[in-house]
Amino acid sequence: MRRDWSIDNEGQQKLSVGPHLSNVVSTFNIGCKLDLNNIARRGRNVEYNPRRFNAVSMKMRKPRTSALIFESGKIVCAGAQNEIESQNAARKYGRLIQKMGYPAKFQGFKIQNVVASCNVNFTIQIEDLAQNYPQECCYMPELFPGLKFRLSEQKLTLLVFISGKVVFVGAKSKDQVNKAFQTIYPLLSFSRSSLLI
Repeated sequence: MRRDWSIDNEGQQKLSVGPHLSNVVSTFNIGCKLDLNNIARRGRNVEYNPRRFNAVSMKMRKPRTSALIFESGKIVCAGAQNEIESQNAARKYGRLIQKMGYPAKFQGFKIQNVVASCNVNFTIQIEDLAQNYPQECCYMPELFPGLKFRLSEQKLTLLVFISGKVVFVGAKSKDQVNKAFQTIYPLLSFSRSSLLI
């Protein structure tokens, strides 16, 4: 959660709330076939169990990410905190594969999913939100405590909780998350609850 304190005209502190990226998932291809057993033997921070999952899992500390490396040369990189960090991590994984003797190239990099969250600092009447926006909402409290709010124009889903926490799933960029926040915040304010949690 991102919290920025600023000073208003009267010298009072006020809190501005906005979404904070928590996970960026990207994919790219290195343009060659890989011997996963060789990568598992030679790589560091690597797990490979072909009976469970047919990909090598590799972790990196800087930036703190993990990658799934497939025999086809496709690599899925997850855990980055922003798009630039995701691209840097992807390039590092590509270089690690190159150092193992493969003619790896960095091709087709694409952000697949951006996950973000924020807290609007007030409780929300989820039932009212679901009633007011039946086409966009799915709320089944017996199965999941949050309300799923689909922003079809922006092609992403928000998970809204009574506590005021909002999780953004399925975005392709930080800009898309910020645009979704600007769309949903007035609707959440309208469904503000007087409950204190």
